[in-house]
Amino acid sequence: MDMSVTELSDPPRPESAPSAAPPARPARGGSPFGALLLRLHFYAGVLFAPFLVVAALTGLAYTVAPQVDTALYGDRLTVTQVGERPVPVADQVGAARNAHPEGSVSAVQPGTGDRTTRVVFTVPELADRQHTVYVDPYTGRVQGQLTTWFGSTPATTWLDDLHRNLHLGAVGRHYSELAASWLWVLALGGVVLWWRRRRSSRATARHLLVPDLTAARGVRRTRSWHATTGIWLTVGLLFLSATGLTWSRYAGANFGAGLDALDARAPQLSTALAAGPVPTDTGGGHHGAAGAGGVVESAAFDRVLTAARTAGLDGPVEIAPGAPGSAWTVTQVDNTWPVAKDRVAVDPTTGTVTARSDFADWPVLAQLSGLGIQAHMGVLLGPVNQILLAALALGLLCVIVWGYRMWWQRRPTRADRRARTGTAPPRGGVRGLPWWAVLVGVPVVAAVGWALPLLGSSLVAFLVVDAALGVVARRRRRDTAPDSPVPAGG
Repeated sequence: MDMSVTELSDPPRPESAPSAAPPARPARGGSPFGALLLRLHFYAGVLFAPFLVVAALTGLAYTVAPQVDTALYGDRLTVTQVGERPVPVADQVGAARNAHPEGSVSAVQPGTGDRTTRVVFTVPELADRQHTVYVDPYTGRVQGQLTTWFGSTPATTWLDDLHRNLHLGAVGRHYSELAASWLWVLALGGVVLWWRRRRSSRATARHLLVPDLTAARGVRRTRSWHATTGIWLTVGLLFLSATGLTWSRYAGANFGAGLDALDARAPQLSTALAAGPVPTDTGGGHHGAAGAGGVVESAAFDRVLTAARTAGLDGPVEIAPGAPGSAWTVTQVDNTWPVAKDRVAVDPTTGTVTARSDFADWPVLAQLSGLGIQAHMGVLLGPVNQILLAALALGLLCVIVWGYRMWWQRRPTRADRRARTGTAPPRGGVRGLPWWAVLVGVPVVAAVGWALPLLGSSLVAFLVVDAALGVVARRRRRDTAPDSPVPAGG
């Protein structure tokens, strides 16, 4: 949020009366660029901080999703006793099929350690949801089932939807995209404004990173806490903004188009097989499981898993049956650092590996995107990741509260000028900029607005409304004091 709103609190510097009227420049801000950045930072903080508050609160709630899952679904997610060796995956899939006759098996995650095996059933009536049956891998006993969303439990799904869209669907996603779009602008703008204030001090580094509590009182102390806390949070806030935008509705679509243009997406894994017999249920004591292409041989799960383990895919994996005549895929699903995301395609009939894609061979942008998303979700570094995200959310809330407090502290208190809030930074920054700054700045802002549509559209809307209010204010002053000079706008 607004990392230096109360830069306005400093009184204007005295100026000698000019002999001729110079180009309009704001009385405060030090330079046209500083004045323009200050006005943008102030209004962006005031207008978009509520979106950031909601994002921070819902994100803070999401950080404890793993603990919520353990508390609510521990009897299904984990086993009470770890056995010496698991029963065949085919028997586990058969037990899940007996407990869940409808739907088709779309994925199986064999249990490791104290984790249960997850058998995922696609049911057309559930749309983008699935039924997941949890099986004890050491006994083959079904421990329960849940309605899941891409592997997430109902509680995690609810918290995820709350953070992404406030349970309002596509319309609600606008809030989170607005928050992510403006977060980096506010963070970087606050850093620049605070640095500009402190660059002439001999103790610049200390004042940038440590609140000045010796002589500062009132609004100055609040500003010190607001700004220095924002400095400490900047890297994390920029990270949250960037990763949040990668899967937002509009900016995320542009990001995806950029990955396509650069051929920087994760490579596709070929599941094509040479023409041959279509595998079907052989009946030999194993349960049939309806897969992506119909009934498949349950014994193929063990055959495919053995091939993947032999190929070096250790740890948690997910087996996804393919269509008839296609290879099955086995994917590592360990998202904690160091991540394991290698994939192989396996012929379910012969157990032969037909294709492979290792995470180390992915394009760098695809790797960074995948790692960034896992870190944003609090998974990449385990509990440490959760603590860092919680600290970022709490710190952002503090910065926002201090920003609004500064606005309130700067309110006029004289009887004839009393107001509920402080005044906004004066206009005039744009008109004071040199021509080359406008020439360079306009295309850059336009490009950023195109890449981040909600940022661009909200900025244009603000400029239109602000310009209209400026015209109204000037006309009102001219009508009340016709002989007085008209302040410059812009």
